[in-house]
Amino acid sequence: MAIPVILWVDDEMESLQSQKKFLESKGYQVHTLTNGYDALDYVKEHPVDVVLLDESMPGISGLETLSRIKALQGSLPVVMITKNETENLMDEAIGSQISDYLIKPVNPNQVLLSLKKIIDNKRLVAEKTVTAYQQQFRELFMALNSDPDHRQWMEIYRRLVYWELEMGKSESPELQEVLQSQKNEANTEFFKFVSRHYLSWVNPKSTDAPIMSHTLFRFKILPHIQPDVPTIWLLIDNLRFDQWKVIQPVFTELFRIMEEETFYSILPTATQYSRNACFSGLLPLEMEKSFPSLWKNDEEEGGKNLAEEEFFRHQLKRLRREDIRFSYQKILTAQDGQRLLDNAHNLLQQDLSIVVYNFVDMLSHARTEMEVLKELAADEASYRSLTHSWFLHSPLYQALKKIADKKFQLILSTDHGSIRVNTPAKVIGDKLTTTNLRYKHGRNLNYEARDVFAVRDPREAGLPSPTVNSSFIFAREDGYLCYPNNYNHFVNYYRNTFQHGGVSMEEMLIPVIRMQVKGS
Repeated sequence: MAIPVILWVDDEMESLQSQKKFLESKGYQVHTLTNGYDALDYVKEHPVDVVLLDESMPGISGLETLSRIKALQGSLPVVMITKNETENLMDEAIGSQISDYLIKPVNPNQVLLSLKKIIDNKRLVAEKTVTAYQQQFRELFMALNSDPDHRQWMEIYRRLVYWELEMGKSESPELQEVLQSQKNEANTEFFKFVSRHYLSWVNPKSTDAPIMSHTLFRFKILPHIQPDVPTIWLLIDNLRFDQWKVIQPVFTELFRIMEEETFYSILPTATQYSRNACFSGLLPLEMEKSFPSLWKNDEEEGGKNLAEEEFFRHQLKRLRREDIRFSYQKILTAQDGQRLLDNAHNLLQQDLSIVVYNFVDMLSHARTEMEVLKELAADEASYRSLTHSWFLHSPLYQALKKIADKKFQLILSTDHGSIRVNTPAKVIGDKLTTTNLRYKHGRNLNYEARDVFAVRDPREAGLPSPTVNSSFIFAREDGYLCYPNNYNHFVNYYRNTFQHGGVSMEEMLIPVIRMQVKGS
């Protein structure tokens, strides 16, 4: 490991030689200077890990030196050392992003502890993370092999996401590989679990089904609607649970998390099925029967999610809650986002304001088509990072900040997630077979049974049967379904892209979060 380089700037450096020798004995390389001008020149020309900076020096002050260092290298840690503990000085120093401050006279151990906190913090956190995961590994392994029910599967996935995010703090590729292997094993078992139980869940007579797309509003949103507190239901299309976790800290600046849960997307985990189910409170087969003019199957012309507001109005009627005043808006473009921001206070004029925000789904599709986005979101961590960056700078976040002084509750959900696909599977079908990579329906489908969850009678899964003798198949884990024609081209083109429609934890176990404005 490289020796950490410390730059110590103090006009009384001669009296600090014993402290310099002490730090060198602890494995640090210490370079000393006596004024701010020389310090700035040194920082420009040499790599430095931490600057120890005296506040009171001739020439330019420590605060001025600090400001100029930050202009040169904003991320360089600086420890301010001062005789003066006045409040305004500390405010100014902290506002200039010092990493720590020490009050003179300092003793060697004070300085050492400060350096350890700054330099070794990442390593210490990583080591602690590795140790904690090693202890949890067996518990997760046992949970996976104890025939978990649908509630336990939600907890297993939450724990895997937790460790995936924590492992980002670790510089151990070996352990990250172990975690990925455990996550792959979990998805294998989850696929088997869903294949065994899904048809019973969507059976109207089921007594132990999880909350799913078509029951989300009835059980997770409706009970919390109050006549005197406006509710905003924010549905961000294609938001995975791990993506929620990386934007959660931004939300918690404005909101208290009252309830954080996951629910199950219906199959296919695709917008026209799962999101219509969220708003209608019906399975796709029921939508087709009740609203033949509104429901559209895959192969039909026209938009597949144009009737969500109408579906929702009928759900309120079925639930005998037509007294709920609601508004609905869908954000598809930058102009839509700006209108949302400009009219943010209108979100508080109804009992329930529904906002469908379609950015993450567009991001996943654009990543497939655009090389630059493939580079920017090359893996799971960078894909999450892009989601965080988008939300932080979005009109949506600005709109929420604009009304954060008002009393309301926010319920965030999604319609489905996505998974990064890497394992191709060959499927043969007729010309009416659908083109989606994670699910297909049609007649005379030919496939390897081990690659898919097959539903020969779509009605058993609450799905329409677009043509006589149609069946549905859903890809497992990280698989994607390709036709034999030009097979190698499509295998290479779609490998390592984010897709949805099939059976995986990432697509099916998705967030529903209830929040209240802080102070309300």
